[in-house]
Parts: sequence; structure tokens; C-alpha cells
Amino acid sequence: MPKTIKIRKGLNIPLLGSAERILHTAPSADVYAIKPPDFHGLTPKILLKEGDPVKAGTPLFYDKYNEKVLFTSPVSGTFQEVVRGEKRRIMEVLIKPDGKEDFVDFGAAGVAGLSREEIIERLLQSGAWPFFRQRPYAVMANPADKPKAIFVSAFSSAPLAPDFDFLVNGQETLFQTGLDIIAKLTDGDLHLSVDARNTRSNAFLQAKGVKLHYFEGPHPAGNIGIQIHHIAPLNKGEVVWYLDIQDIVIIGRLFEKGFFDPTKIVALTGSEVLNPLYYKIKIGAQILSFAGNNLRRDNGVKCRLISGDALTGTKVEEKGYLGFYDNQVTVIPEGNAQEFMGWLIPNPNRFSMSRTWPSFLMPWKKYRHDTNVRSGERPFVMTGLYEKVLPMDVLPMQLLKAIMINDIDKMEQLGIYEVAPEDFALCEYVCPSKIEMQSVIRDGLDVIRKEFA
Repeated sequence: MPKTIKIRKGLNIPLLGSAERILHTAPSADVYAIKPPDFHGLTPKILLKEGDPVKAGTPLFYDKYNEKVLFTSPVSGTFQEVVRGEKRRIMEVLIKPDGKEDFVDFGAAGVAGLSREEIIERLLQSGAWPFFRQRPYAVMANPADKPKAIFVSAFSSAPLAPDFDFLVNGQETLFQTGLDIIAKLTDGDLHLSVDARNTRSNAFLQAKGVKLHYFEGPHPAGNIGIQIHHIAPLNKGEVVWYLDIQDIVIIGRLFEKGFFDPTKIVALTGSEVLNPLYYKIKIGAQILSFAGNNLRRDNGVKCRLISGDALTGTKVEEKGYLGFYDNQVTVIPEGNAQEFMGWLIPNPNRFSMSRTWPSFLMPWKKYRHDTNVRSGERPFVMTGLYEKVLPMDVLPMQLLKAIMINDIDKMEQLGIYEVAPEDFALCEYVCPSKIEMQSVIRDGLDVIRKEFA
């Protein structure tokens, strides 16, 4: 058995509303959306006109800077609308389903007889390529690159994260097929990380063709960036790719059955959910199509819908859509209420990393967190808090300040190539200065990428 990598720095946030291991097949949504902002740095070029018929796998748009990278429809139906935001930026591409589930036939193919070039071509044509992401920069991978390794995490430590053993249950064969496919895309190793204490699925523990790694510790032990840092740290000029386990299942289905079917299992979680559980849906589904009847509406509290987890997810509107990479929807209260005397009054119903409140006396308790940040931005001063929750050999405050002053040399020296916004989510959560660190890290990565592209 491989040696267990123990993560000692970090923080588990005990939120109410973890999903029970019950699976419902959600009804078809009225509308599905592929959202270009999910793919950072993408400039989409639309291929169809409103009213055009589509099948699942029909190209909707492509990347302006790499025309081979296609983004395809998750369902069959009609190309309904292009939703634009400020400066006419394309925010959503909407598809109205017809309920027929017609697929573009890409042809089933055995893994053994395919070359790396043939695999990449099929992934590009079907719209499955966007599942591949890369470090550095935490963006969609470039099919022209050859990564030194590929990483897959078989667990998540984020607040209310879904149980990955449950997500892959019954799809073990497709998962292994997907692993066999992606293993052909690198001359290096295919790394699979599991939770040393909680992973039980044979799909992970007995996976073939992978290097298995055991992790133990608090969040962010499940973050792919933390795992890369502890397994094979990234140096300047190197590229690694990473995928989610359900992306791998979809890729396995594409090669075994010959069509693009982006069906995944999503956990509906959070304190404002009546019955937190799992739903089988397609990528891009309207969230209220499966969550609408399962939300609290009688307590007068406005809910925030988050596609993803509470730390790194994206806020969506009432009629918003599931993000392309998300396995989870979180619903928590909006923090828009004034509090008498704020933090001055001890509150047993509030969680804190420090001993400001008595939560440290009740480690078993779950909390109903809201989105209130409780004050505005303050001076950015040295506290030592960030180092307690970031298990990487980087200096978080120094790196952030180097980004703020646009010092590229310092960014490189301080480890900008190893990090991504999600790695700093806990630092942002505990930050007494209320700095939006994930945005700062994203800005720094964009500067470096533009400088050396």
C-alpha cells in the first residue's frame, strides 16, 4: 500500500445540509445552457442560428483562438438563444430540449486500437475536450501540449462535497474505460488520489493503469492543486492536466457507446434544502428544474443558489443553470440582515476558526452559515492565519502582494505556477482583511499567461 500523505494544515467547515445517499432521476429541464464564462479565457464563436435543430453532440460554438475545440449540445432540441452581458459578452447559449434524446453518432471504438492523435480528435469533435484542464493557469488544456502527467482526485474535501464513491457506483466499467483512454494522452504517470479514511469503492482502489495515492487531513486535502503539490510539484515550463471523475465516466461512455451523453450525478446540498440528496441530470440543466420543490420558502429568508461548493462555487440567479464542471449545488441564506452588536455578542450558532465564539467547544455541531462578510475591506496586514490553512510551500501573503503590484519576477519566485484560485479559498474565508483572494490569484495567473503565451 502506498504511503499516506497527511495534510495537517487546513480547515473543515461544518455546514448543515449534506446530501443523503439517495438518487433521484430529475425530470428534463425546460432549458439547458452551456456558459462560456465557465471556461476561463475562452472567446466563443457561435456556429448556429436561433431556431436551428440540434442533437446531443452538435457543435454550438468553438474557441476563437483554437478552432478545433468545439462545445457541443448536451441534449437534442432547438438552439434557442444567445444571452449576452456587458459589452455583448456571451454569457449563455440556451438549448430547448425536444425530449427525444437524439445523439450524433461518433462511433464506438475500442481503446487498444486507437492512437493518441485519434483519441484527441474524437474528444475534440464530440465536445468532450473541455473536460481537460491544466496547471499552470487552471484553464482548459491545449490539445497541442503533451503533459508530463495527468491527475485525478477521487474525493473532495470541500464543504458538503458529494460522496465520490456514490457518484461512480454502477459506472465502474465506464470509469476504467475512461482511465484507459486518458492514460494514452501522456508519456508520464496517471495519478489517482483517494481518501485514506473514507474511500471504499473498488473503482478507485483497484483501478488499473494508475499510480494510487492516499491522502488524509482537512480541507483542502481534496483539491487537485494540493495533491499535485505533494505528489509532483510543478516547475516553470511544465504542464499537467487534470479531470474530474464524472468527466472520465462521460469520456468512457463516449468511446464505449459512440455518443456524447453528459449525464452526471449532482448533490443538492445546504441548510436551505428540505431534503438534501442526489439527482441524475445532464450538464447545463436549469437548477430549479430539479431543486425548485426542495427549497425552503416559508421562513422569509432569501436563498443564495451556488453552482458548486460554498467556498469556490458560482452564484447563480433564481433561473440559473448548473456549471459545466460542477458536481454540487449549494443553497444557503443570503447574508443581508443587520446584526445587533455584530461579533461582540457570543453566539453558539456561529462557527469560527478562532476561539472568538464557543464553536470550538462543540466540534460535532453543524452550522447554518449565511453569506454575510461582516464588515468591509480592511488594511492587508501580516497575521499568520493564511499559512495555517494553506498546505503548500508558498508564502501566501507575499504572493498576493506581488500580484497586486504586478511584480512578475516575484510572482514566479513565490510559486504562481503551482496555485489556482480554489487553493486560496480557505485563506479568503479566514481573512480578517476581507480581501477577495481568489480574484487576486486569477488576475495574477492571467498576467503571467499573457506575458509568456
